[in-house]
Amino acid sequence: MITVVGVKFRHSNKIYSFAPGDWELNINDKVIVETIKGTEMGTVASPITQVEQSNVVAPLKEIIRKATQEDLNKAEESKSKESEAFAICEKKIAGHKIAMKLVGVEATFDMSKIIFYFTADGRVDFRELVKDLASTFRTRIELRQIGVRDEAKLLGGIGVCGRVFCCTSYLNDFQTVSIKMAKDQAISLNPLKISGVCGRLMCCLKYEHEVYTDLIKKTPGIGAIVQTADGKGEVIDVNMLKGELKVKLDKGEEIDIRQYNAQDVTVLKKSSKYKVLPDEEAAQDINELTKLEDN
Repeated sequence: MITVVGVKFRHSNKIYSFAPGDWELNINDKVIVETIKGTEMGTVASPITQVEQSNVVAPLKEIIRKATQEDLNKAEESKSKESEAFAICEKKIAGHKIAMKLVGVEATFDMSKIIFYFTADGRVDFRELVKDLASTFRTRIELRQIGVRDEAKLLGGIGVCGRVFCCTSYLNDFQTVSIKMAKDQAISLNPLKISGVCGRLMCCLKYEHEVYTDLIKKTPGIGAIVQTADGKGEVIDVNMLKGELKVKLDKGEEIDIRQYNAQDVTVLKKSSKYKVLPDEEAAQDINELTKLEDN
């Protein structure tokens, strides 16, 4: 076992492990640590605890110190320079006539490096821009191209649910989301309803997919032929979450529709269709829908 403390940094929801040393640390304490970006100030996000050494990425770096008032002032100064750097970089991008969109700026705690995040349709040659920025700020410069999902995470915002973007508030990494997940959950394939602000499929499609995958195995689909206590019939509607079916019984010309629990019927002929999607007409062709997937 090894003693660790969890530290989180600005612009990231991921918690990194550090050795606490002799420091007494509490949640939300500001600490100074050494990272691959240089000396950084982070926030204690999980308490000091014992974990298996195999669960920690080596080498485990130690907390340098608890942040002092001088450190806090320095961090605030560094943060204030990011706005200035953003404005300067935008002007220089225009001056160099580079087809790129500046999204954000991150200055390290000790100002040893400034990272500029940008989006672009393809690869861009920014070598001259880097030289120009380095001569202006007199520090190391890094230009990092990011995708549209990363852009949404960096900028933040409010989703259609009325809450802060999941990627901004708590997601550590982006998970793969596919059109199949929307189909399995019987959600309209209208791109306007299943895509987020980033223009990709909404991350929340992933949350309940495992539940729906399990329910699909247990629930007859629309068009399935089932044996009920009242005779044989065809499933015409399904509520997977409630486990309820509407079955049109085979009564000749007479229409007899009754409701049953999925567990109370026997499937005679399977069907993989679970919902008639009223907005399916508004959906693009499959090639257009595939563009929503973050490949």
